[in-house]
Amino acid sequence: MRQLRPTLAVLTILTVITGVAYPLVVTGLAQVLFPAQANGSLVVQNGRVAGSALIGQPFDDPKYFWGRLSATAPVAYNGAASSGSNLGSLNDAVVDAVRGRIDALKAADPDNPLPIPVDLVTASGSGLDPHVSPAAARYQAARVARVRGLSAATVDGLLARHTRSRQWEFLGEPIVDVLALDLALDRLGAK
Repeated sequence: MRQLRPTLAVLTILTVITGVAYPLVVTGLAQVLFPAQANGSLVVQNGRVAGSALIGQPFDDPKYFWGRLSATAPVAYNGAASSGSNLGSLNDAVVDAVRGRIDALKAADPDNPLPIPVDLVTASGSGLDPHVSPAAARYQAARVARVRGLSAATVDGLLARHTRSRQWEFLGEPIVDVLALDLALDRLGAK
């Protein structure tokens, strides 16, 4: 009994500190210092949440730029199921998914002479990547311009505005924010 009382007291104190006080302090600081990030980096358009800047969206209409494939299951781009598929590159399911995406890209734009960039037919490590490479966006630009009835220069201009360079000019690769680009296209009001 003599040892049980201090043990329970320490357990209670540490539970209150680490299980209640610390999470409340961190959550409060995040809400004050980084409110957008603390609330999911949500993208709002016309008063409605259009998505998150951190999670890809299932665009498959030819008038939109398409992002990377999702590796989450059973629902694509499920933020609660972030992970890679753990399937090897020779697995039949991976090969079928890549073939299916290649077929969809060719069906949407059969006259496109450009090689299909690998990030348009594979999933990222998280399975939720909201960005594509500039090459992947350029591959789709002619299709989007044609379907929306826009000039190539208009689509190229939007593409340039939504391409982010390397972080601090030396980390990572340039990326295109697919959600922001597609929302900008919708704001143009064409088709």
